[in-house]
Amino acid sequence: MKRFLTLIGLELTPHHHREKLISGLGGFAGIAVVMATTAMLVDHSAVMPVVASLGASAVLLFAAPHGPLSQPWALVMGHLLSAVIGVTCARQIDNAPVAGAASVGLAITAMYYARCIHPPGGATALTAVLGGESLRRLGYSYVLIPVALNVGLILLVAVLFNWLFTWRRYPAALAAHKPEQSVVQREDWAHALREIGSLADVSEDDLAELHHLAVQHARHRHLSRRDGRTQSRPTPSALTR
Repeated sequence: MKRFLTLIGLELTPHHHREKLISGLGGFAGIAVVMATTAMLVDHSAVMPVVASLGASAVLLFAAPHGPLSQPWALVMGHLLSAVIGVTCARQIDNAPVAGAASVGLAITAMYYARCIHPPGGATALTAVLGGESLRRLGYSYVLIPVALNVGLILLVAVLFNWLFTWRRYPAALAAHKPEQSVVQREDWAHALREIGSLADVSEDDLAELHHLAVQHARHRHLSRRDGRTQSRPTPSALTR
């Protein structure tokens, strides 16, 4: 059964209820601020499709604030590059399905080369093509308002909200945890990630901390088993009785 669950990608690592509730509250705060602010500045029909892509960003920023896909460079540049590409495809390609497909494909490629992979960027690009006439009329101003405005707002909320919790400080470089030095260094993890060949949503620092915690746990488990075996053995005095 465990093999099947692993095969389908079900996350087996338990998370504390506190983390789940904090993540949900953060997502609520981020989207509430975005919707309330942009609704005052942009036509309502133009705001809603864009906010939908920010909903996906909220999942990353508040449920996985230390992941590489959640960091400010990925968030900001992922959305902005994708917005520019989406508007360009909408203006240059008359066939909507082709324009939509091209916008997402080009956005993925651009984000990869710019080292700012942010999955919701694909939705931002596609929205520029399929978001309706109200968005199409915005032209390249779509990149600034509502996209850049929305991204700036949710970034600000993510920094402020996660600052309330020392273990969740955002960006990841501000996080309180600092793993101890080990034989395996940061550049070793970076090399290992490059060797994988495909994108892994985990940073070198997180890998180093996971390694440190795993080693600690393994040592504790080993000592516990050894102590258990020691206690279970009969003492010399008991053998002579």
